[in-house]
Amino acid sequence: MNARLAFAACVLGVAALAALGVPPLAAAFGLDPAAVDLALRYAPPSLAHPLGTDELGRDVALRLALGARVSLSVGICAALAASLVGTAIGLAAGCAGGRVDALLMRATDAVLSLPVLPVLIVLAAADPAKIGLPGGDAGGLVRIVVIVAAFGWPKVARLVRAAAMSLAARDFVRAATALGASPLRVALVHILPNCAGPILVATALAVGGTILFESVLSFLGLGIQPPLPSWGNMLGGAQEAVWQAPWIALWPGLAILAVVAATNLLADALQDLLDPRRLNAT
Repeated sequence: MNARLAFAACVLGVAALAALGVPPLAAAFGLDPAAVDLALRYAPPSLAHPLGTDELGRDVALRLALGARVSLSVGICAALAASLVGTAIGLAAGCAGGRVDALLMRATDAVLSLPVLPVLIVLAAADPAKIGLPGGDAGGLVRIVVIVAAFGWPKVARLVRAAAMSLAARDFVRAATALGASPLRVALVHILPNCAGPILVATALAVGGTILFESVLSFLGLGIQPPLPSWGNMLGGAQEAVWQAPWIALWPGLAILAVVAATNLLADALQDLLDPRRLNAT
């Protein structure tokens, strides 16, 4: 197995195992990641608390695992949503051409021209109730996914459009058209499956970027709201005591770094594995 792919799979597998396995296991043993114990504020790592405790005496290891569930869920859901929207727009533009292509690409260029982070901060600061989203923790998750996905699709759209335009000139697509296949069938059956490589790579990259955006927004207090932990708001809560108890900032920071690096390496490995020149050579 490719070394980059093996490393990425290992890191992401550990993160997924922590996200899916630790919270139910903790609940089975009666451990509550939200339990406050002010007598244990900033306790260093120990057998009882392997990664120490935070500013409210909560176990950092449990909150890190629950934060993995939240951060990975936001990253994966927003990346998938952005890829679906971008794929639909890019496929329509690449296959239709003409005015449809020009209109869709101008809209794509308009979104790409926006300063993403400032716009995300403004939108994340908006009151969810005023834009029809529910409040509470679930509303925070949905809101961040929608906001990030709304600005993550243009790159996928441009990749899919370029691939679709290239494939549309191939002999097998022309043959399908000559045999009477409808434009929709040509797009979905003959062109879209051959765009899978760029879509997979772009989606893998988008997961890491989305986790970073969520972390920044949560760090600023505009993303996932406490008491629901995410790696970003764990860093936000640690900033006032980073010298007194550095472990409460170290672990979520390392988690973000490791997962984002792993998703980038995964995208890199997928790009190599799905390279048409490599496939043709084998």
